[in-house]
Amino acid sequence: MNGMRKTARTAGLLYLIFIVIAIFAGVLRSTLVSYDNAGATAKRIAASPWLFRIDFLSDLASSVFFLLAAWALYVLLKSVDKHIALLFLLLNVCGVSISSMNMLNQFAALLLLSDYSKVFPPDQLQALAMFFLAMHKSGFVLMQVLFGAWLFPLGYLVLKSGFLPRILGVLLIMDGIGEMIWVVQFFLFPGHDVITYPGFVVSFVAELALSLWLLIKGVKDQEPASIQSVAS
Repeated sequence: MNGMRKTARTAGLLYLIFIVIAIFAGVLRSTLVSYDNAGATAKRIAASPWLFRIDFLSDLASSVFFLLAAWALYVLLKSVDKHIALLFLLLNVCGVSISSMNMLNQFAALLLLSDYSKVFPPDQLQALAMFFLAMHKSGFVLMQVLFGAWLFPLGYLVLKSGFLPRILGVLLIMDGIGEMIWVVQFFLFPGHDVITYPGFVVSFVAELALSLWLLIKGVKDQEPASIQSVAS
């Protein structure tokens, strides 16, 4: 149990670091990028390229910590069901890998505005930069298919574990549903962002609660449900 507590607290710490960095990157990006105003966005990025680079590196760092958190959760939950634990780890790995590649679209906007400012007319330059930023946003939402899917097996294992609160498993599954709703809304009902607001709240509560519980409380003093069943 001491080893499991250490693993749980490691997972909680890694997950919490991921959340903090991801929020920081999102807030910083919102101060630079206005998807409905290409001119203002181009001026902000050109005036503060280092802020844009910090945002880019923050996104990369959050992806690394997200992957490490998934690995720690796999180590913690594989005793419940190794195959399902491997499934959520693979979904996370695929999501992080593709999401990291998608970030090149974000960096392409900076390259255009800094290295190609004399090649294209201003209007075309701004439109191209906004195109790549829009591609990055679309790719990020698309990746929520994988990031949402990994929450279902993760939530299931938390429910079945016996050493984590069942409510956390329920919240994670609801989080996964919310992620899927976000994808559908973004591509089928653009402009109706209000549909996704409840899902964002659930997502924040579920993932922050999981990270804090693991970090502060750890796990209960009992064996995983799968081990109990084998022993019986």
